[in-house]
Amino acid sequence: MHELIKAFKALSDETRLRILKLLEERAELCVCEIMQALNISQTRASRNLGILKDAGFVHDRREGLWVYYSINHKKIRDYHLELTELLKKWLNQEEIIKKDRERLKKAVKLNKEKKCNYGC
Repeated sequence: MHELIKAFKALSDETRLRILKLLEERAELCVCEIMQALNISQTRASRNLGILKDAGFVHDRREGLWVYYSINHKKIRDYHLELTELLKKWLNQEEIIKKDRERLKKAVKLNKEKKCNYGC
């Protein structure tokens, strides 16, 4: 029961829902791409990613100084998969989600061109 409550608490925040929506559309994102897409600070992005990781929703991978995040496909509990599947269907028409997607496209393009301000 404790893990289920932790999962719902993780999903009870707008920033964390926005992060999950971005991660469901891309296989993997670095912290700076998430920061740029959501227009938030590195501290806020990292804190919320940590909560999502602790709740079992995301996985991280380190490459040198950079940390990349993706949806955790090795779910702790069955409900993680079900909740993640529901999130894929929800919020798609929300204006803030649409804006996040547009900013993410720009961030990914800059990072591919090695013009990221954060060193990715």
